[in-house]
Amino acid sequence: MKSYRDLQVYQLAKSLAIKVHKMSMNLPKYELYEEGSQIRRSSKSVGANIVEGYVKRNYKSDFLRSIIIAWAECDETIYHLEMLFETGSLTNENEFRFLKSEYEKLSSMLNKFYQSVFEKHISSK
Repeated sequence: MKSYRDLQVYQLAKSLAIKVHKMSMNLPKYELYEEGSQIRRSSKSVGANIVEGYVKRNYKSDFLRSIIIAWAECDETIYHLEMLFETGSLTNENEFRFLKSEYEKLSSMLNKFYQSVFEKHISSK
């Protein structure tokens, strides 16, 4: 693997962050700087932490830590999606269900990625 860009988990995280960003810009004005800002930051943080971990992959503990943070940010994004939908700020049910389903898939992928690195990774620390 030449780059973090080759990781399917990264590709999905980035694609979803772009979708969440676009969705959040259509939220009611009062949510743009509240929940909208939170969900944009958590969704973008998933991919950013995958990148950071990949760059530090020679150090297993740093790599694992970054994956855990990415996983936590992924699940935080699911929470924000649910809050937006349940409070009526995200009114498109199809969009909500699609994003939630994709983030649940990403969470599962991050779990498997963590397990793979934990079990198979050889590092200098």
